[in-house]
Amino acid sequence: MLSVEENELLTRIGPGTPMGDLYRRFWLPILLAEELPAPDCTPVRVHVLGEHLIAFKDSDGRVGLLDRRCPHRLADLFWGRNEFGGLRCAYHGWMYDVDGNCIDLPNAPEGDTFKEKIKTFAAYPAVERGGFVWAYMGPKEAIPEVPDIELNSVPASHRYISKMFIGGNYLQGMEGDMDSSHVGFLHSNIDREDNALTARNRMQPAMFQDKAPVWDLKDSPCGIMLGAKRQGEEGRVYWRVNQWLMPSITMIAARPGTPIHVQVRVPMDDEHMLYYRVIYHPTRPLTEAELTDAREAGVNFPEIIPGTFLPVENKANDYLIDREAQRTKSFTGIKSIPAQDWAIQEDQGGPITDRSIEHLVSADSSIIAVRKRLLETVMQLQEGTEPSEPHSGGKYRVRSVDLELDASDTVWEGGKEYLEAKAW
Repeated sequence: MLSVEENELLTRIGPGTPMGDLYRRFWLPILLAEELPAPDCTPVRVHVLGEHLIAFKDSDGRVGLLDRRCPHRLADLFWGRNEFGGLRCAYHGWMYDVDGNCIDLPNAPEGDTFKEKIKTFAAYPAVERGGFVWAYMGPKEAIPEVPDIELNSVPASHRYISKMFIGGNYLQGMEGDMDSSHVGFLHSNIDREDNALTARNRMQPAMFQDKAPVWDLKDSPCGIMLGAKRQGEEGRVYWRVNQWLMPSITMIAARPGTPIHVQVRVPMDDEHMLYYRVIYHPTRPLTEAELTDAREAGVNFPEIIPGTFLPVENKANDYLIDREAQRTKSFTGIKSIPAQDWAIQEDQGGPITDRSIEHLVSADSSIIAVRKRLLETVMQLQEGTEPSEPHSGGKYRVRSVDLELDASDTVWEGGKEYLEAKAW
């Protein structure tokens, strides 16, 4: 278990916090690229790492990410006009470029000279890659490359990204992504025959037959490879290897040749997160069946309130739990797999879990390893040592894998060819 102090260190994410400072060393996906579809389009509110920001695309197609407050009278720039190469405040017409410089100050005679003294309270670099808008919110002297995750290099036809706003501390959600043993319970059905249907939902039947996986973990330059071993068919061993990538990207195990599933969690503040669910195929467009599976409300994808990024299944309505279905069919009575996770994680002893009172077992080895890696990295940063992961962008070209091997094989040898981003 963590101490109270360690838990605070890992979970508090706002400006000036140690973990917030660590997150600011990485490029973070803050928007879907489609939210800024064209030059001079409508600006978009962004709430990330405890900051309230505004994103816009200027007349030349450059992306700006600024503090939402106009430095004049603190009016919200969301109401501003995106025009002529900048974002103009609706209150008095002050205008800012993507770097936060005031480029027009029209309501005072001294505006032509005084504007040179004015900048927005914050302005962060932002670029489009892989269907996202990525932003870097850290010190300019430490700016790294955008991570060369495989997703960023595939055509739009090869990927599908969904976005949701959900509650709970980012760490609770991220730890759920790397917790293999919960799947055989939380995401299972009462009738064992029904569990066979779950194979369609990226989970193999062995996940439900052997509910006590044994972990084999391996550090990587960009995170940790999380190998969960179960008994397979005819004496073979069933392996699922998730890739956890700093600071909070998890690649979920997938059978070779099938679309790869990625979950990304970006802290909005201590108690809310941006949640992205991604599927992509490295070498071909997604099929209609795969797209339907990824975006139509059902077991794999939750229904979204139209015009928002808010799920219909949510804390306010108890995730639409069906107690009769829980008694007769579903282990939880909650329809979609993501909502089953949220029901547990959004209020896991509170919006921020007190990890100092947990009782961990061997099934939690992956969670313990990730906490240790984060703690070591954030403590080193406090002592003045910059993290290496943001500057190892090429090391992010990895994949997860789901496969069976002979009992005598290690997954690191038997599955080696599948753990790197290269042609199948």
